[in-house]
Amino acid sequence: MDFWSRLIANTRLSGSSSKDAAKDPIRRRQRFEKEYGQLLQIWRNCSNLARDEDAAENIEIRLQGLTNILADESRRPLPHPCIAFCSIKQIYVPIAKIATSSYNQWIVREAVLFFATLIESEEEAFVEKEAFSASLTNLLLRITGANSIRLGSDTEVKVVELAFNITTKIRLDPTILPAWFKSNPDGYAADEKTRDQREKFAGRIQKQDFPLFYLLMDYIHHEGKVGDFARTGLLYIIEAASSSVALEQWIVESDLSTLMATGLGALYSQLSRKLIIDHPTENLPPILALSDYEHPTSTFEIVSSCNPDFQLHLETFLSHLLFWQDVLNHCRSVEVKSTLLEHFQVIFLQQLLYPSLLESSDVDGGSSVAVLTYLRRILEALDHPDMINLILHYLLALPDADASAPSDTEPSVSAARKRKSMDLATMMATQVESNYTPLLFNLVDLIHSCLKSRNQQTVCVTLQLVAAILKRHHRYAVTTLLHTESIESNTSCRTLGAHQQEVEFLTTLAGSIGGQDNFDEIYENILRDSMTRVEGHPCSLKLVAPKLSTNNHKLPAIPDSLPGAPRDVPLHTLRGDDPLLNSILDILESFLTNPVEMNLSATETIVDLAVCGYVSVEGWLLRHPRRYSYDGDTAESATPFPDPSRPFPSEVEKLHEIARCHRRPIWKTSTLPRMLTILEFLADQVDYFRGSVPRFEELLQQRREAFQTADMVPPNPQSIPPGSNVAAPIPDHASQGSSRAASPTRPSALEGFAQRILSEFGTPSRSGSPRGRKETIRGSGTGPGTPGGHVFTSPTKPMPAPPKEFPLNLDSPIKSGLARPFSPAGYQESSSFGGRDSPIHSQATAFAAVDQGILARQVSLPVQKIESIPLNFNRNKVDRLTDAEEEHTGRRNERIDGTREHDDEDESEVGEQAIAATPPEVKTVSVSHILTNVIIYQQFLLELASIVQVRAGLFNEVKFA
Repeated sequence: MDFWSRLIANTRLSGSSSKDAAKDPIRRRQRFEKEYGQLLQIWRNCSNLARDEDAAENIEIRLQGLTNILADESRRPLPHPCIAFCSIKQIYVPIAKIATSSYNQWIVREAVLFFATLIESEEEAFVEKEAFSASLTNLLLRITGANSIRLGSDTEVKVVELAFNITTKIRLDPTILPAWFKSNPDGYAADEKTRDQREKFAGRIQKQDFPLFYLLMDYIHHEGKVGDFARTGLLYIIEAASSSVALEQWIVESDLSTLMATGLGALYSQLSRKLIIDHPTENLPPILALSDYEHPTSTFEIVSSCNPDFQLHLETFLSHLLFWQDVLNHCRSVEVKSTLLEHFQVIFLQQLLYPSLLESSDVDGGSSVAVLTYLRRILEALDHPDMINLILHYLLALPDADASAPSDTEPSVSAARKRKSMDLATMMATQVESNYTPLLFNLVDLIHSCLKSRNQQTVCVTLQLVAAILKRHHRYAVTTLLHTESIESNTSCRTLGAHQQEVEFLTTLAGSIGGQDNFDEIYENILRDSMTRVEGHPCSLKLVAPKLSTNNHKLPAIPDSLPGAPRDVPLHTLRGDDPLLNSILDILESFLTNPVEMNLSATETIVDLAVCGYVSVEGWLLRHPRRYSYDGDTAESATPFPDPSRPFPSEVEKLHEIARCHRRPIWKTSTLPRMLTILEFLADQVDYFRGSVPRFEELLQQRREAFQTADMVPPNPQSIPPGSNVAAPIPDHASQGSSRAASPTRPSALEGFAQRILSEFGTPSRSGSPRGRKETIRGSGTGPGTPGGHVFTSPTKPMPAPPKEFPLNLDSPIKSGLARPFSPAGYQESSSFGGRDSPIHSQATAFAAVDQGILARQVSLPVQKIESIPLNFNRNKVDRLTDAEEEHTGRRNERIDGTREHDDEDESEVGEQAIAATPPEVKTVSVSHILTNVIIYQQFLLELASIVQVRAGLFNEVKFA
């Protein structure tokens, strides 16, 4: 039996299956050679493969069979005779010719899969052979060139993926690079004289030196897998330049930097020149729905931020900007990086971004809104210090510094970069240059002018830009946006008594607004959020980080390779005449009638200033210790604190010093900064509306419950049409750390829902604060609400009485936070016993209608009595500022008389008489708008108090002894 089995082995009489034949290396190679022979025979017998469909189909089948055999063999144990046959016979050469001459995308697809299988086999070192690289390169260039056939999306993905696999091999083994990249510097030197200036600027070199590089460059702007493969493969090539001097010089002399800069500029030019910030009607945040928010009108020229096409263009621009950042992060060559940054500055910053800022205006329908929004999104998207430094250094007109750092690059690479810089400068010199530079008009001038604009959206986006700079790049704002004065370290003299007094002042103002919620629990939540925010601030990292050893060296500065970047931020405070701070305070003076978005932007900017550990809050947010005064000042109290340098201070001196630190200074309006006087002035305005608007306390509590109801309502999945690309308003996608309460997504038909929840009464188990940070108002799609969503529960104890030193009209129980309570729960309980036609239900419906009438009424701020100020030119500037503050504060403390009392029988008629007619020139808003801003104001007060308290513990700003 064994004899006959051996005799008929490897013949047709053996009866073995095809599966057994595939396991046999000899038979597998015979089958492979047969398939390859039939492929060549069909190709040679066909005169025109592009028109012969039958021959093209047979060739496709044979190519697919060859690929399947190779793929199956690569998974089997050695030997692999088919792969060895491909290497010896170089069958990839005729296969590449067949694919390039076929003009058939199915044959092209199978040929690409065949080459990919050979590369993935990792045998015979195909990627190291010049014949293989030449054949594959010729195939890729022919099928992706200008005169090639149109490839399908799947085939295009396979082509770019194949190029990406080659770059991966080059990254892992740099010795493969010579097979794909061939440099000829001698030829370039010979052709240098024949090229004009435009060709030199374009960086024209022979593309056949590295065709794989330009193949990937053509696809970096594509979306999906194609773009991902192309961008990643290009990053691998740039990363490999650090191990090859020839490739590094080639990249410097190539048009990589020019193509990337002009591509970025082209994407920026596609963005709309005029923009309005809007929110989708079906996704309008509750805090805007419960205010006087009106949708702006868009035209053909003025684009809305909700437009899907605009969102797509902006996302494409930002993705390409992030690709710039990735290139710089992966680039290890200093010369390549410098060349890229130089072209970024000259082509994009100087030719596009700065002229758009210079030509912007809020009069022509939103060009300032557009360019400021784009600049903010750029600063929020970038993290690379070189790009940030380049943008802000140029736009803020910071002084240049000489770069004298030694360079260890090759002389040939440095010379190539110098030639590239000279070509760029020569090319730019031929263009018409603008007479304006950042030295004459920079970003600071634009911000100051936009903050004084009458266009509300211009002011909002300007505040958002300032907040982004302060939050992420504060060191650039110290000497430009802000007027600061340095302070010495460890010289904070804010005493414990003064600290407690100021925190109680802020919390008392918040308590004077009233409310039935447990504010102790709310404040604890805000305190935790403020702790997280202060600790996470980039400027506070060095102050919060623990000292690991006594010999701890100074932390290194931010590693900017470009000169001129500000280094460490020194300890400083804001001056009283700072124009930016005063512009924001001017906005706060009309807080209750401002648009909600403007108030959120202004308060966020103030909070961003206050959370930085290097910015002292004394002098602009809190009283300066130099202006403290105490009751019965004597020679003893006027003496300075004991010198801490004394070796052994006595116990009596220690106790005396502790007692002095616990004393509370006299609360005088003349010593208060403008911030505190405005906050107190706003509390007076709230008290005015409490007395003039009927049922103000009840309506304010209903507004809190309305936000609670909106927070608990799940988003409507049908509010966004299927297939829509609109996820959120694009101009404000930045996800930033926030300590404010986040408002969730608003369901569809929001206006009707808002009217419905205002007419319902219910016992709140939890109420989310409507103080949604700007990110929520903008419709951020970055994730769930920020940790500022504090819980409002039923009160467990009444609000504490304000401290006696605060002049808050203690005789008024309303101003002291002791207003009469209103129990919607009891009302709802009693009305539940009656049916729809019961008198109780009818009375509830009537009350709801009355409330809706009150909410829709137009009111204005109380008219202030302006008194003449005598002129005295002998006083200095400080005295004038002090007298102006005293006179301004005195006018604010005057009460508005003539408030009429009202009863429950004819509440509507009395309310109409209480609210006086407003002159046409006075700004009026609805009572509903006032209520929303009051709740924002109350949340802002609690947030300021928590930040002051957190800073005192983290940064040791309070003196205890």
